[in-house]
Amino acid sequence: MAGRQGQGSEGAVRGDADELKGAEGASGPDRGDRFRFQLLGPVRAWRGDRPLNPGSPQQRAVLAVLLLHAGRPVSVPQLVDALWGEQPPPRAVGTLRTYVSRLRGLLEPDRKPRQHAHLLVSSGGGYALRVPGETLDSAGFETRLVTARRLREAGDTAGAYEQLRGALALPAGVALAGLPGPYAQRQRDRLTELCVTAQEELFDCVVELGGHAEAIAGLRAFAAEHPLRERAQALLMRALHRAGRQAEALAAYAATRHALHTELGAEPGRELRALYEELRARPAGSGPGARSGPGAGPAGDRARPDRYRDRTGDGRDRRPRPPRPARDTSRIGPPPVPAQLPPDIADFAGRAEAVAHLAPALRGAAGARAPVVATLSGLGGVGKTALAVHVAHAVRAHFPDGQLYVDLQGPGLAPEDSSAVLTHFLRALGVAESAVPDGPAQKAALYRSLLAGREVLVLLDNARDSAQVRPLLPGAPGCAVLVTSRARTLALPGADRVDVEVMPEGEALGLLGAIVGAERVAAEPTAARELVTACDGLPLAVRIAAARLASRPGRSMADLVARLSEERRLDELRVGDVGVEATFRVGYEALGPGLAHAFRALALCGMPSFCRGAAAALLDTTDDEAEAAVEALVDAGLVELHGEDRYRYHDLVGLFARRLGERHDSSWERSAAQHRFFDYVLATVLTAVRLIEPHRVLPDLLRRPDSPGRTLADADAAREWLHDAHPRLYAAVERALDAAPGLLGSAVDLLTAWSHVLSSTARHRDLEPLVRRAVDTARRHDDDAATALALCLLGTPHHGTERYARAERALRESLRPAHASAGPPVSARTAAPEPAAAPAAMDRERPALVKVAPDGISALGRRAEGNRLFAHTARAYVTSGRSSEVDEASTEVLSAAQELRSEGTLGRIRYLSQAAGRRARLGSGEPERGPPLPAPAPPPGCGCGCGCANMEGAVSVGRAATLPGSCKEP
Repeated sequence: MAGRQGQGSEGAVRGDADELKGAEGASGPDRGDRFRFQLLGPVRAWRGDRPLNPGSPQQRAVLAVLLLHAGRPVSVPQLVDALWGEQPPPRAVGTLRTYVSRLRGLLEPDRKPRQHAHLLVSSGGGYALRVPGETLDSAGFETRLVTARRLREAGDTAGAYEQLRGALALPAGVALAGLPGPYAQRQRDRLTELCVTAQEELFDCVVELGGHAEAIAGLRAFAAEHPLRERAQALLMRALHRAGRQAEALAAYAATRHALHTELGAEPGRELRALYEELRARPAGSGPGARSGPGAGPAGDRARPDRYRDRTGDGRDRRPRPPRPARDTSRIGPPPVPAQLPPDIADFAGRAEAVAHLAPALRGAAGARAPVVATLSGLGGVGKTALAVHVAHAVRAHFPDGQLYVDLQGPGLAPEDSSAVLTHFLRALGVAESAVPDGPAQKAALYRSLLAGREVLVLLDNARDSAQVRPLLPGAPGCAVLVTSRARTLALPGADRVDVEVMPEGEALGLLGAIVGAERVAAEPTAARELVTACDGLPLAVRIAAARLASRPGRSMADLVARLSEERRLDELRVGDVGVEATFRVGYEALGPGLAHAFRALALCGMPSFCRGAAAALLDTTDDEAEAAVEALVDAGLVELHGEDRYRYHDLVGLFARRLGERHDSSWERSAAQHRFFDYVLATVLTAVRLIEPHRVLPDLLRRPDSPGRTLADADAAREWLHDAHPRLYAAVERALDAAPGLLGSAVDLLTAWSHVLSSTARHRDLEPLVRRAVDTARRHDDDAATALALCLLGTPHHGTERYARAERALRESLRPAHASAGPPVSARTAAPEPAAAPAAMDRERPALVKVAPDGISALGRRAEGNRLFAHTARAYVTSGRSSEVDEASTEVLSAAQELRSEGTLGRIRYLSQAAGRRARLGSGEPERGPPLPAPAPPPGCGCGCGCANMEGAVSVGRAATLPGSCKEP
């Protein structure tokens, strides 16, 4: 074995090696008919006194795999992976069966054809080799190590020395020498490490028993062979110092320090540094076991520590033993099998797709080229840990060397340090506490060494980030790692990422039924659906609600649902020391002040999701800075990704954030953020209006937002944005109306712009409930201007003539608050956009609207700037073709225009009213009241009578006439 190199000068340690080999029968087979197998060297086998030929290297590898599994079944896929790894030959299974058949013939040559085998048996889709453990030299080797460790702990250093000397006499070279395959390499590394550790233990026993002077030569060779093993260097330093060679001991430390710094960039560990300081302060030659003079101690026997015993008839040692030293070394025997997984969840439900994806991936760790890593990320309370624990229990049988678990406390204020976790894992893997290295890098290296060649499942729960996880990953194939984290950006090489989302309604109902009973869910199906909806599919919330129901069998689900109003929901979703709000608070309290404020402010948008532009408006910052803040909240597990460039709050997280905002932010701050957000949305809607209908009057009549809004490339992009944003705009207006009166005006502005751009689409009907709600809210808060504007929207006819009577009533009603309202000009709340222009846009008569037009013009028109409103209003009367209404309308319109003192407007209105009157009289057969007007062709210039040449484009009047557009003169 590799561990035997450098022992040529170790006469004090290995003086009896040949005698021990003879006693153990290591140089030849035993008599009789029992088997004996050698793995500590080239693979060999004996039956009685007859050597057996295990065959080719691959066939020997099959034998070694079966022997090292100690009678446990090994599946065919595991054997294939053990021999060939990722690239098996085309007929790997057939070749494997040939090897098994030949080994059966070797082990049971007298077995008749078709007779069942008794040693190499078929089991569980694979094979098992059932031979006694004592027939295997590696098993005897590891048993001796365990015995030595126990004797040392009991204070019997001499007995431990004998066991270690016997164990080191067994290896006949490099373990599993010449065997191919990844499994053989892993086991070769493991057994070599055990042998090197046993040599350290043996030297430690020799130094403790007083043989330090004679052991120096062997220790020098061993320490030179392993320059980075701090324990070997410490033993050499201690032996030199006790032999009175202090300068050499200190020089050995200096050489070790230089090697560690050169090779690893690290300093010596705590124990080696402490030993160095102790040796510097203590005179040379002092300490337990040191000679005080040339003749001190049992002179002449130092080279043979086994002769320290004064043997009597009963073989007991009658001499006083040296003082028992402190435990400062690792004693690694057969590694323990940790089983640290938390218990599985008895009422686990749902997640079938995730389980079906994760379980096979983890089961394949034995044949993978690298450790299998899977990460589960998602919101706090979404059930990541429950899913991970459930999957880990489902695959634990595939990891016979154990399962490690730790809660990394990542979302909290004090996440676990990776170095401390490594100490915990090393202790679980059998390393003595005093032997755990001091530095994180050394701990990680030892951890990876111990896991090499083993099949261990590691569950790392609640990870904070990649830096916390990387030192805890195994280095060799065969192991698997499950990581849960709230951070979706956890970046681990080769990891299989699984996003754990909230449960759909069906799975949430299944979880509810698993806890309270399916019969109870079936008895109140509607209330059950409402309950999981109030929980928004969050498993933690469903579990808490179910626990409350289970604790009170007499309570109905409907009663609990009634208690889950938005104001009380977080308070109700708590049982004992477990609560939804407490889970969210863990992540929130770990945020810095800036991110904490962003978390509270972003929840004010009121939309199902938001983009970075909306985030910038809420935070009053740039798009890039807002995006950085939101991404940081995503990493903290408080905000969720929701498609490209969009984010969302889970309903319960949003409630939590708004509650925090009410506690920590002033009402002025919250109101300002909401107004900035509505300005952003309104500006985007107005941009869409201008792109889709560039001649629309509306953008010039509504107030101009401070925000530029979202950039939209063209009319197609505007339509696509409006289509996608429809549910978000609806939700934003709803929340603004709930927040009245502060946001009432902003909500009506947004509703007005949005309504007009949808006026020619089927989705316009969707807005009617919102408009009615806006009317009710405005009346409730005595906002006459908002009431007038909302009623005007309600009065806009669409999709059918049967709505005109209702439109007439709504428009008449809108005039009353409009007359009474007072406010600055050019305001969405004082200038109703086109009260009669919408009817003019359709080619049908609208007598009901014409009846209210004069009052509408006098009440609303005088507060508008420009002449477009009057032009479009007059066009409605032209379309009606009824002279009395046209004459009355003309008088009102002219009066309003004269008050505005707009010559351009007066000219245009005169032209339109004369044309309308002429058309009406001709259509009704009435005689003309004056000289005939010229043909409807426009006069030179703009055609409005002002005499300028500024044309804005022609406008259609009904189906028969085309009149010029208005100019841009004041």
